Amino acid sequence: LLHPGDSPEAVTHALSRVLSESTRMSVLVDDLLLLARLDAGRPLSREPVDVSRLAIDATSDSRVARPDHRWVLELPDDPVVVRGDQHRLHQVLSNLLSNAGRHTPEGSTVTVAVSEDLPPGEPGTGRESVRHGTIPAAPRMVLTVTDDGPGIPPDLLPDLCERFTRADTARSHATDATSTGLGLAIVDAVVAAHNGAVLV
Repeated sequence: LLHPGDSPEAVTHALSRVLSESTRMSVLVDDLLLLARLDAGRPLSREPVDVSRLAIDATSDSRVARPDHRWVLELPDDPVVVRGDQHRLHQVLSNLLSNAGRHTPEGSTVTVAVSEDLPPGEPGTGRESVRHGTIPAAPRMVLTVTDDGPGIPPDLLPDLCERFTRADTARSHATDATSTGLGLAIVDAVVAAHNGAVLV
């Protein structure tokens, strides 16, 4: 848009809204295309991925994005390497960390852990839990994201990984409405494409 001199405030505001909405729509379209590719069974790349490094990078990004939270890493001494699609696995972790940051109050602690062991108990089998997929046999890589926030409302659990499912922002402490409701659907689809399971 060409305009002689300084743009009026109303024009500047309108242009910033157009840019914001076009960016949001681009992300939405990219997410929907990814889900369509995964639905069609298109294979992801299979290369060695250092999950420990992935956890460090994604947690560092979250620390910058939400400095009002406490971000904790629990990693084994040696790097954990799996075969998979590094870009998509990074997207999985970023989506999980974004949700943890968005739906917890300031000062919450979010812990990212990489190990070979499932959390204690029977993950994904309780009344207030969900499991998508079959837990792979050992040896396996287990990536967990936990926080000390209010938790996920039990009535949301059955549809948690469905497309366009969004938490009530009044209850979730979310400070923005930028969520498309596709983040956990992508997590579920990418993990399934890696022959893994999602446990909540």
